Amino acid sequence: MLLVIDVGNTNTVLGVYDGESLIAHWRLTTERSRTIDEYGIQFRNLLATASLDLDAIDAVAISSVVPPLNYTLEKVSQVYLKQTPVFVDHTSNTGITIRYTPVTDVGADRIVNSVAAVERYGAPCLIVDFGTATTFDAVSAKREYLGGVITPGIVISAEALFQRAARLYRVEIRRPETVIGQTTGASMQSGLYYGYIGLVDGILKRMTAEVDGHPRVIATGGLAKLIGRGSEFIEIIDENLTLEGLRLIYERSRT
Repeated sequence: MLLVIDVGNTNTVLGVYDGESLIAHWRLTTERSRTIDEYGIQFRNLLATASLDLDAIDAVAISSVVPPLNYTLEKVSQVYLKQTPVFVDHTSNTGITIRYTPVTDVGADRIVNSVAAVERYGAPCLIVDFGTATTFDAVSAKREYLGGVITPGIVISAEALFQRAARLYRVEIRRPETVIGQTTGASMQSGLYYGYIGLVDGILKRMTAEVDGHPRVIATGGLAKLIGRGSEFIEIIDENLTLEGLRLIYERSRT
């Protein structure tokens, strides 16, 4: 079985594939100070919840945007899983051509998402990943990664508002019943939710105009459902897009 790990700045998502089937997955807080042994115990406990043990894993694939954790995860894989992990980067066999300068700057998560989107939904396509930052990526009909947009995530935006405005307070990020809020909390929720949808749709409208053809728009990430359902442009919400991309790239690495 294949263990795939997507390490983000805020969350780490893990999944186990049996062939092409995702049989278990988990979302954890990314913890930079956790030791090799702590990760090993955590992996063992997570696998146990799916009635699996460490010996069931015979391959590991990782995408990471947190370089300080790469060594730790490599050692965890070697010590506890007895596997040398495959790390995804711009040199991986992805099946797409990367048009980005410099190519080394493309985040592994953006590469993985693009590969999965093309394989699952075809090209051209646009991918929106709602993480710590919200990233927008474009892939042409020729399966070329064209680049994209990086913006602060909605949680970062909310935190900045709370910290900078003395009389405002933290509110749940959700879709309010009306745009016009009748309380301070509802007004803030409306500004965060509808303001962010305005940002997302404004960027997608302009990206669509720059990509030849009629690109499909796919959303993934922790807040994909919340924002994606209010967007005029997002067609598909695929919460496991990154995990699928890791599986596909791992399979390519074997050929």
